[in-house]
Amino acid sequence: MSGGVLVLAEARRGELREVSLELLSLAAELSRAAGMALTAAVIDSTPERFAPALGAAGVGEVLTVRAPVEHFEAHVWERAVEQLIDSEQPAVVLCGHTIDALGFAPALAARLRLGFASDVTAASFDGGALRVRRGAYGEKLIAELSFPGSDCTLLTVRPGIFPAAEAGGASGPVRAVELQLDGAARTEHLEFVEVTESDVDITKAEFLLSIGRGVEDKDNIPRFEQLAGQLGATLSVSRPLVDAGWMPSARQVGQSGKTVKPRVYLAMGISGAVQHLAGMRGADTIIAVNSDPEAPIFGVAHYGAVADMFEVADELADALS
Repeated sequence: MSGGVLVLAEARRGELREVSLELLSLAAELSRAAGMALTAAVIDSTPERFAPALGAAGVGEVLTVRAPVEHFEAHVWERAVEQLIDSEQPAVVLCGHTIDALGFAPALAARLRLGFASDVTAASFDGGALRVRRGAYGEKLIAELSFPGSDCTLLTVRPGIFPAAEAGGASGPVRAVELQLDGAARTEHLEFVEVTESDVDITKAEFLLSIGRGVEDKDNIPRFEQLAGQLGATLSVSRPLVDAGWMPSARQVGQSGKTVKPRVYLAMGISGAVQHLAGMRGADTIIAVNSDPEAPIFGVAHYGAVADMFEVADELADALS
């Protein structure tokens, strides 16, 4: 297949963001499946500092583009990516589904009439054709998209879905690319303002105790909050509990919530709809407790118990007290 896979790395405040390495992992799979070259590009005021980390296994070449501004500016990045697409002629362009990429990627895809999909959670080649998956109808369905007739397709990929490639795993050539970026900046960066943190960040938890519809009533949630404390775990929930107003969205795991990768994920009373599985299947160890032996969660669990979640919770609490 002609063309190649081009990964647009992302940096902020002098650090390469984790999503860049996740993109390289997906790109390596796509390039192997389609027999295409894999190229990584980084746009920054001093892009060469990130080149060594982007030399992951499978990367044939790292492109460095010097930006005329210190911090991200959507119009600068849009013009740079447009010129990279014109010069490199990639078949697939990958960038993170992040606040930065959303500032230029959709507009660029529309203007250049590229194939485009946002918030992608899976991508593969099927018979030489690119197919991707993303949530639809408020994440209640999974849509599968293809791009017939598109010479180039731009995808924004959800962070946290794919494993991060090992930084610097290979030492491919680095090429400085000179682009016409003078006058592209239309705004001025003033400062970074940190968002207010919620009571918890489940994406950083090493151990999650996650409860779902099986909890039955809001008044039962404190039992599992207490159990989570005894276990040294962080309490998280599936979407029905958030939709019911029983728990804040900051604790929701799933395609419309947070993507998590804890060392241990203990799911109690969660059936395992595809939307939920998309947010937690990357956990190192998944333990499922559900009274339904046919629950989909058992299809991804490393350990499972067909049991009443309340009985199991009580036995754990007694053993830990």
